[in-house]
Amino acid sequence: MQATLDRTDLRILATLQANGRISNAELAAEVNLSPSACLRRVQKLEADGVLAGYGARLEPRAIGLGLQAFVRVQLSRHESDAVAQFSATVADWDEVVACHALTGDMDYLLQVYVADLDGFSAFLLDRLLNAAGVADVNTSFVLRTVKASTALPLGNARPA
Repeated sequence: MQATLDRTDLRILATLQANGRISNAELAAEVNLSPSACLRRVQKLEADGVLAGYGARLEPRAIGLGLQAFVRVQLSRHESDAVAQFSATVADWDEVVACHALTGDMDYLLQVYVADLDGFSAFLLDRLLNAAGVADVNTSFVLRTVKASTALPLGNARPA
């Protein structure tokens, strides 16, 4: 169910997307609310599932993850048990930071981070190609990231 958001909620969300470590007092001042009213709104956004969590963004290369790849996967079968088994398997792989079910000729898109080409080769040969039901795999390696954002486009959201 979609939450009912007003302009103040959207300003709170935009501010938190830009700076998740902002204090409640600073957030309240930014959106022109009292600290208690601001805290109530943030708690409601959390309870409603609009604010899904908080976290730190890491620089992959700084922690030894120098190779990013997007891997398109096609399954040999599309029955619900085969799809569920593949989904459960992928969920356990640390190298996969995102997995999306797709329309079109490929069934899934995996975003994968590994240290280097040897790490990717091990992931591909030891894990992905050995996973039950995988029929085809197509990989694109990231040469350069032009834009990466965790922020959603709130300018396109419809306030209540």
